[in-house]
Amino acid sequence: MGIHTGGGRAIFSGGNAPSDVIDYVTISTLGNATDFGNLTSAELSDAFASTTRGVIRLAATYNYIHIASTGNATNFGNALENGANNACCSSNVRGLIGGRYTGSRSNVIEYVTIATLGNGSDFGDLTVGRSNGVGFSSPTRGVFCCGFGSGDENVIDYVTIATTGNATDFGDSARAVSGPAGFSSATRGVICGGTNVIDYVTIASTGNATDFGDLSSSRQFFGGASTQIRGVVGGGSGPINTIEYVTIANTENATDFGDLTVARAFVGGCSDSHGGLL
Repeated sequence: MGIHTGGGRAIFSGGNAPSDVIDYVTISTLGNATDFGNLTSAELSDAFASTTRGVIRLAATYNYIHIASTGNATNFGNALENGANNACCSSNVRGLIGGRYTGSRSNVIEYVTIATLGNGSDFGDLTVGRSNGVGFSSPTRGVFCCGFGSGDENVIDYVTIATTGNATDFGDSARAVSGPAGFSSATRGVICGGTNVIDYVTIASTGNATDFGDLSSSRQFFGGASTQIRGVVGGGSGPINTIEYVTIANTENATDFGDLTVARAFVGGCSDSHGGLL
């Protein structure tokens, strides 16, 4: 089966300005973001997507949008476990949310079926409880790593997206960091930031992360999105409005892409062309 993707649009949502803003960019180009619409409330957010629909995780609820259009987000359903600072990944069918802050660091993974509306369901548990982590995927495997934890912030674990069950150890990131962003092609997952460093893993295997390059500066709490070729990251602590990009198959430093419409941190990122889509 070939890889099927949307139009190569990245969505950046929400944040702590406070912000209900949703922006978009065309990943294959360069330039500033364009206003897409608004969330149902101004909150920190995380996000995942199919080829057509973006789903944005807020603290207690989900919103959704049709990525190829513009407009305000609509309510999707309620979260299984309330709490901010989630890590997200998806296939074209199912979105997974791993870890969050609920007063303590949670290890719960929940999921939704992207094409339908409804509440989050239990998937299983991460190997460690954490928040402010990052997720990315191939069409079959979801990977979670990093975040605030209990001294285990460098842990990487994985699940098979089409099943339910607890996560399995994958390896370790090179750095124990909180608040990175992530994105992937169908084969390679990229972990950006927490500092200025970018790492990567080969999703189909297990093992420790490898150095990829550097961001232009140290960055935390920002969003990532990608096509099969290029990954983009936007926003971050400061807050800042900067968007940067890398070519996923290379190892290289990030390059300036443009700016978000609003400077903000704790931004959700997703796209209609990421590595989890078939």
